[in-house]
Amino acid sequence: MNGGITFYKLYRWVYHILHFAIIYINGIIEKGEGIMSKIYTIGREFGSRGHVIGQKLAERLGIPYYDKELLQQASKDSGFCQEIFENHDERPTNSFLYSLVMDTYSGGSYSSAPFLDMPLNHKVFLAQFDTIKNLATEGDCVIVGRCADYALSERPDVLNVFVHARMEDRIKTVSERENLTENKARDLIQKKDKQRASYYNYYTNKKWGDSRSYDLCLSTSILSVDDCVDLILCFREKMDQKKR
Repeated sequence: MNGGITFYKLYRWVYHILHFAIIYINGIIEKGEGIMSKIYTIGREFGSRGHVIGQKLAERLGIPYYDKELLQQASKDSGFCQEIFENHDERPTNSFLYSLVMDTYSGGSYSSAPFLDMPLNHKVFLAQFDTIKNLATEGDCVIVGRCADYALSERPDVLNVFVHARMEDRIKTVSERENLTENKARDLIQKKDKQRASYYNYYTNKKWGDSRSYDLCLSTSILSVDDCVDLILCFREKMDQKKR
């Protein structure tokens, strides 16, 4: 009899410990705290091969990779046509102040009056913003561009990387990839960089390409793609050690 009572007390003790442990862990996950995930965001100059680095990083770690795939997921989450996201992808806006929009947006409700009254470009950004945050809660992943570093700025498990390269190297990459003359490649690079910078600077109030906006900046004019992946992983290890 005493053995039965002792076993029952032990069972109840273990049950309560596990119960509160689960509640605590769920609370951490909901707040985006702790070290349960390793998220990588990659900003990049056009033609710097930043997306290739993102792909290689995701492949090496065996984790999801989101670039254009993010647009498809945002379309699915929000109910907007994917073509809308593609037409507004990392492109600058000339609408009214974004800060005013953010003040009226409650988050996650695409049928609320404030959201419905917004210009289309802001609706697209906020829907994409929510998708980025949701993807990060699902676990480790690599997200390229689209202000992901800003969307996940409150998470301590994010490593923000920016990839750049010398103009002559980018011209060579783009001309070969897009089958363009060097002059056409230069024009395209300048156009894309300007779009990305305007988009990022407007929505984040930070400066695109400024080293202070990121944790790690890498040059593919100096380093190979594999070298960049190695450095990102090494930096991540050191970053995690410091947080312990």
